[in-house]
Amino acid sequence: MTSKTYDIAVKTRTAYIADQSDPANDRYVFAYTITISNSGNVAAQLLSRHWIITDAANKVQEVRGKGVVGEQPHLKPGESFEYTSGSAIATPVGTMRGSYPMVADDGTEFDAAIPEFTLSMPRVLH
Repeated sequence: MTSKTYDIAVKTRTAYIADQSDPANDRYVFAYTITISNSGNVAAQLLSRHWIITDAANKVQEVRGKGVVGEQPHLKPGESFEYTSGSAIATPVGTMRGSYPMVADDGTEFDAAIPEFTLSMPRVLH
């Protein structure tokens, strides 16, 4: 039987931001909305973020920082936190993945995985 003590679910939605993008100069801007949900049975706080952003030319950007959008949300079991942020890449398609280092109320540190998701300009991928 697997323990669900520390279980953080991460869901993503993305949108291409045409008015901030400049394809002629290889700038494609995307917004992403993240929903972080505590599906475990111990409260936990998000400490920081680690993103790996890869464009279609395999150029990788790594982003690390404290919290998300200036916050370090504390999630009790069953609670969620949603935020929207953005990223710019040099190709019309790319991917993002990463993790949120967390600390549970019992002192246990763990990483909540951010599953890879695609950034894509409309009508580029089928």
